[in-house]
Amino acid sequence: MIVVTGATGNIGRPLTQALAGAGREVTAVSRRPAAVPDGVRHAVADLAAPGGLKPVLAGAEALFLLLSGDLHAAGAAPADLISDAVAAGVRRVVLLSSQGVVTRPFGPTRIAMRALEDRLRESGLEWTVLRPGGFASNALWWAGSVRAERLVAAPFGDVGVPVVDPADIAEVAAASLLDGRHAGGVYELTGPEVITPRGQTEALAAALGAPVGFRELTRAEARDGMARSMPAELADDTLDILGDPSPAELRVSPDIQRVLGRAPRTFADWAARNVAAFR
Repeated sequence: MIVVTGATGNIGRPLTQALAGAGREVTAVSRRPAAVPDGVRHAVADLAAPGGLKPVLAGAEALFLLLSGDLHAAGAAPADLISDAVAAGVRRVVLLSSQGVVTRPFGPTRIAMRALEDRLRESGLEWTVLRPGGFASNALWWAGSVRAERLVAAPFGDVGVPVVDPADIAEVAAASLLDGRHAGGVYELTGPEVITPRGQTEALAAALGAPVGFRELTRAEARDGMARSMPAELADDTLDILGDPSPAELRVSPDIQRVLGRAPRTFADWAARNVAAFR
């Protein structure tokens, strides 16, 4: 049995579908009740609560660990999740980490994630670490304004990064969970090309078959908006990357091609599949 945390999100949902489609027994874990594919068991668990994952791990052979906000929640002890997996007899863990662990190692989130990576390496388990860069699905921040005004408002309109499709992350995660040849792998996951917010806007317009305008926000305007849904420190960290990506953050990684045997999906591919959210 394979346990998938974050199972109702942009990565967890296609990952759960892929594993179930491969005929594997899957337990999909989320913080709240949710619909899951036929034949998949669903469990509600709080990963930030001590022992919150323990009841789900009984009988599991593999675990996909996605923490997101649970990494810094009050009382959270992420390393204990690895200990709980060891105690439950889990054999393999695939951890969703971040490219920033290497490119921006000194932010609090990156320090905590690197510590978790290190704990996993020391656990004696088979492990694979996935380090994606920016997500194509972050464009969903613009869905409301595109629906209402046919407008994208974003900072740094002409500064791009190679955003990765969450579906590609899910496919790499599935391969890593199912195939022991990926044990010990550290995969940096990016899209196939650097694309700017203006370029993303053009791709959304093409998917919609309608013009979409672009308005460039100041950094302060963007920070104010982002701070409504994330800690201000994380908003600043994100804006640092978006406004001044390092050479490493601009690099197109070959790892999706290596693992999946095909090129990463483009942002235009993501936009076409998710266009309903912008109509």
